[in-house]
Amino acid sequence: MTMIDVSRLPKAELHVHLEGSLEPEMLLELAARNGVDIPFHSEEEARAACHFTDLQSFLNLYYAGLRVLRTPRDFAEVTHAYLTRAHADRVRHAEIYFSPQGHLRRGIAFADMMEGVIEGMTAARADMGISSGLILGLQRQYAEDEGFEVLDLARPYRQHVLALGLGGPEIGNPPGKFTRVFAEARRRGWHTVAHAGEEGDAGYVRQAMDLLHVDRIDHGVRCAEDPALVRTISERGITLTVCPLSNVCLRVFPDIAAHNLGTLLRAGVKVTINSDDPPYFGGYIDDNFRACQTGIGLSDADIITVARNGFTGSFLPAEEVAVHLAELDGAVREWQAGAMDA
Repeated sequence: MTMIDVSRLPKAELHVHLEGSLEPEMLLELAARNGVDIPFHSEEEARAACHFTDLQSFLNLYYAGLRVLRTPRDFAEVTHAYLTRAHADRVRHAEIYFSPQGHLRRGIAFADMMEGVIEGMTAARADMGISSGLILGLQRQYAEDEGFEVLDLARPYRQHVLALGLGGPEIGNPPGKFTRVFAEARRRGWHTVAHAGEEGDAGYVRQAMDLLHVDRIDHGVRCAEDPALVRTISERGITLTVCPLSNVCLRVFPDIAAHNLGTLLRAGVKVTINSDDPPYFGGYIDDNFRACQTGIGLSDADIITVARNGFTGSFLPAEEVAVHLAELDGAVREWQAGAMDA
């Protein structure tokens, strides 16, 4: 029987970094426009640099690349470009990580970056109907106090911000370092999410849950080191925003066949599939779905469950989730009818 065509399924993307969505062509274009010296002279050179040994080797390139973003126009263009590409994979809703500290430290005004990003999001919704919101990601290598500054700067843009997040190098920067600022975000009515269990061990996942009280875990795959933790995640219905191709590129798993996404799914964990930083890791959301379909051997039922998890694990209002699930169910019925006729 033919496997379900993932390109026909509507999806939500819950784990993608705006700055990590810069395609080499746009990276070079913005560098030229803004007079920024970067260590690449062609798209081929930029793509060739995307061979990483660990998370830090990726972050070094990632931080170098974000320097090309200078003006509101730049932020608007990269936002619209990502959403356009995601829409081509039938992404109906995207919750986008955005990391203001890296830009603030370069002297970029918070208003300039936010107004540019919001312009791109607004234009994409008008052009394509794709909805989106921001996750303001704190960089865990910096002091917690900077997080409070980000919360305060974000006040005028609250309607566009879905959650406070946490990213950056895990080792040496456990979630517990940010207990106070995450508590303040929750007090202000924000959702919270955190990267944990990618580079850090299962203990980092437990800290994110028990100390930061996050609504979702980004990555989280190393929770499998602790079977009791896996059971807790399943029982609480906590969503994991897994990024399979990223995990392989950053050596979390040696290859896609070794990935534990299917195992977690069978253990009752609410797993989603996402692209993380697609130009760096070799694929957008459909590429990640297909890699899991063929490399891990996810069944059609698994694929449909994961697609549903993307919507139910989002921060969308219940009535919007219901609309997306109805579209997904319709797409599945349409595929099933075609498969029976074939």
